[in-house]
Amino acid sequence: MVAVISPANIEWQTDDAGNEVPVSGEFGDVYFSHADGLAESRHVFLENNQLSERLANLSAKQCFTICELGFGTGLNLLATWQLWRQLRLAHPHLASARLHFITTEKYPVPFSDLAKILAPWAQRAPELASLIEQFLASYPPLIAGCHRLSFIEDNLTLDIWLGDASDSLASLGFETAIKRSYIDAWFLDQLAPSCNETLWTERIFSQMQHLSRAGTSVATYSCASIVKRGLQSQGFVIKESKGFGPTPAMLTAVMSEMSSLDERISALSNKAPLSNYPNNAVVIGAGVAGLLTAWSLANRGISVTVLDKDAPLAGASGNPRALLAPNMTPIHHVYEHLHSIGYLYSGRLYRYFNQQAAIQKSPLILEQTGTLDLLIKTNIGTAQIADYPDSMATTISTQEACDISGLKNKDLTDNLYLPQAGLVNPQALKTVILAHPTITYQQLHITNIEETQDNVVLTGFIGDDSDESVSQKSVTITTDHVVICAAYESHQLDKRIVKCRTIRGQLSWFTPTAEQLTKLPKLPLKYSGYCAPFIGQSGDGELNPISKSQSQFLLGASFIDGDANIDIRHEENQQNYDKLIEDLPELSDILPNDISTLQARAGIRTQTIDYHPLVGLLAQSQRLWTMSAMGAKGYALAPICAEALADMMLGCFTPLSSVMLTRLSPNRVRLHKVQKSHKRSL
Repeated sequence: MVAVISPANIEWQTDDAGNEVPVSGEFGDVYFSHADGLAESRHVFLENNQLSERLANLSAKQCFTICELGFGTGLNLLATWQLWRQLRLAHPHLASARLHFITTEKYPVPFSDLAKILAPWAQRAPELASLIEQFLASYPPLIAGCHRLSFIEDNLTLDIWLGDASDSLASLGFETAIKRSYIDAWFLDQLAPSCNETLWTERIFSQMQHLSRAGTSVATYSCASIVKRGLQSQGFVIKESKGFGPTPAMLTAVMSEMSSLDERISALSNKAPLSNYPNNAVVIGAGVAGLLTAWSLANRGISVTVLDKDAPLAGASGNPRALLAPNMTPIHHVYEHLHSIGYLYSGRLYRYFNQQAAIQKSPLILEQTGTLDLLIKTNIGTAQIADYPDSMATTISTQEACDISGLKNKDLTDNLYLPQAGLVNPQALKTVILAHPTITYQQLHITNIEETQDNVVLTGFIGDDSDESVSQKSVTITTDHVVICAAYESHQLDKRIVKCRTIRGQLSWFTPTAEQLTKLPKLPLKYSGYCAPFIGQSGDGELNPISKSQSQFLLGASFIDGDANIDIRHEENQQNYDKLIEDLPELSDILPNDISTLQARAGIRTQTIDYHPLVGLLAQSQRLWTMSAMGAKGYALAPICAEALADMMLGCFTPLSSVMLTRLSPNRVRLHKVQKSHKRSL
């Protein structure tokens, strides 16, 4: 896998109309036709994949998947996006259909160059202007791996895989899913074979076959022999068509028959097929994992009922604020580093939720404060931080660190500054998600889950199970799928979900005086713990004793392994206090002297022995899933994991690699071996 992404070296030439146009400095090839790049995209890739007709004929809720080799300047995406918008306006039945655009790029164009390249197109093609603005606002930092961009109002999902195309295609396949994922149309827009043959190899064509099915189409500007032979060798029937502009010919192809992989899967599986598309689902657990799972499913047109025996966010997800900041890793590990992938996607999603909150005139979900990591407890040093794009992570000068933190005596020479990090408001997130028109919440204590061939039947009761004098009302719910997101209690609901570690964490906070506020840190700090200032918002009082508009300062959190008690403990407030003073002694004269004045909340984190969450379909099941064991990083990991789970359920390509999905599988051998070994020892 590519560890460090090399941005494209852009050179500029003058096109037929006298405009500056980009050329690849690495390979000397044009990114698009000097005659009219947008018209070229529409002719070669849209018309010759017959996208207008095929997209217009999609069924309700159907997903159409395009895979592009060579993202370049994004013109193909923008042309496809504009067509999709146009078709959805003309065809009401497409309101619930989805378009999934997957693209790969080894040498991505830096943001500044991309903005310069696309600016003229917003003038020449006004229909693209708003799309260009949205795309540039979401353009990811240039690090290896998959970057999912969700354009929710248009039902468009864009996955940008940065790295070698062959490695990216290998990451797409996940053969153990019940529903197989396929590409419907290919855009082969790599650099010309005469410039770079490495993008037209036998391995690439073999992977295309692996990911295609009968009827999958291909379009490319190139009629080179290497391209013809490569497609034909993998079962594609090729045809030359009229090229664009002065180019006499281009190539189209169609997969002619079932691939060998389809035949293998058919032979191995004797299970009854699932219904084409689930109409409804139940999510058990209303913490951050359950809420994000519900949202990802509802966003795909599924009616979701969220169940919890208590209230939403009653468990560990209900802290006053959650710090959204990644555990950084050296960049050569980033391709398969869930914290980095999850952090970047979560930030984009929470910024979208902020837009929804602004419309609803409710508190922001993410306060993008930036975060300063003092590198007291970390896996990365300043030299390794320099490998990252500054927009994601950087080291700032000692004076800057002092200025933004408010610290005066601490040596801040070595630091990690995360400009897009910040504080998540759990209550505000819950409010936005539960306002979704196809999500309902119900308090229910589940006692039994029974899966049949056609559905899942849940039995439970409403009432207090700890008080026999209170009457209990029995309830039965039938649904297409169930996702268990009940943290450490997931094992109690289904024994196939491994029993995980329970780690008690108590967070402390206090209301500072006006004088204390002037001397306390000005933004969230990470040390051997973390601390953060924030201001109470409407709704905070529903979960914790916090008043609107009241300044607060939180610190924590404790880490007690094997403890599932949530009583507030004075000694853990003291531990949080002592940890902060040990790392930042200058705050000793600023913090309250009386520890008993600290407010606190205790929750139980759930963690596996390999620190990866549990995400996927349960063994020997077709309708029971789990997403749990997020540890202390639920607000960073749940959004991307929920997307992956929804994609697996619906037979779509996920934003996580096949290797990562295997690591997250609730059926992974290592966890179950340990559990069996533990039982034998008892």
